[in-house]
Amino acid sequence: MKTLQSIFLAARPKTLPAGLVAVWAGCVVVHKFALACPLHTSVNYYLAMFTALSCMCIQIACNLFNDALDASRHADTERRQGPLRITAGGRMSAHSVKLWGVAFLLLACVAAIPLIQAQGFGVILIGIPCLICAYAYTGGPFPIAYHGLGELFVLLFFGLVAVVGTVFVQIGWQSSYETVYIAAIMVGVICGLLSCVLIEVNNIRDRAEDATTGKRTLAVRLGDSRARGLAIAFLVAPYAVLHQLARVLPGVGWNWCWLLALLVGGVILHRITHTPADKRMNVLLGLASLHLILYVTALTLG
Repeated sequence: MKTLQSIFLAARPKTLPAGLVAVWAGCVVVHKFALACPLHTSVNYYLAMFTALSCMCIQIACNLFNDALDASRHADTERRQGPLRITAGGRMSAHSVKLWGVAFLLLACVAAIPLIQAQGFGVILIGIPCLICAYAYTGGPFPIAYHGLGELFVLLFFGLVAVVGTVFVQIGWQSSYETVYIAAIMVGVICGLLSCVLIEVNNIRDRAEDATTGKRTLAVRLGDSRARGLAIAFLVAPYAVLHQLARVLPGVGWNWCWLLALLVGGVILHRITHTPADKRMNVLLGLASLHLILYVTALTLG
């Protein structure tokens, strides 16, 4: 039981909506075009469920590798302000946590079998880089997170790849679907930017510690004030492009969920600006996940 509790903590449940909501957003794109245009298809919830499961397993594996490899690189110290790390906290060995990470990657592969059966080799081409980067984020000869590329990683994999990949699983590829994929790319960038708020808050909080352990995140490279400005840009940009999104994605309109999203976004903006870079920023992780959910809910309701 203690092992399962530790794995649950290492999976970082506050961050998991990033991948799941991206799959949901991809299904929203398909659904809206199915209603507005003759796609001759609708959302396949069976495939959506396995897409979400595979994405969640990859994200959990990435978080587990992050926990184990940061401890092995001595990037997690007694000065850590974030939630408890399982490996650095002595609850589990790095080897055991990495084995759990491998297990979740295998589960992701099993969950992807129905997707491969539906769309073939293209799913494999999408999946293999995701599996590799789940480890390469903090592992291998060029750990992505240690070179200031964490935000780019999140934008690509928790935004573009997850959303566009979900659309591909649902409808495949035909030249007549070009407009659908343009909308999917825009929604993917939006989901990626809102997910980047999560990683930027995390990196701002840990900036002082990371600067002394060789973890050159973008927050370390930019400094505190510029990193906070970047987090605000990630938060505001998805609203700035809503008008353009409405031109390519059918059924984008006003509903009361936009007001809730704006209220939560305003709270996040205020706290990013005024909260000291310590454990008091941890509450922003939950708020950023909630904001992502509200934003995509507002898109869904149309």
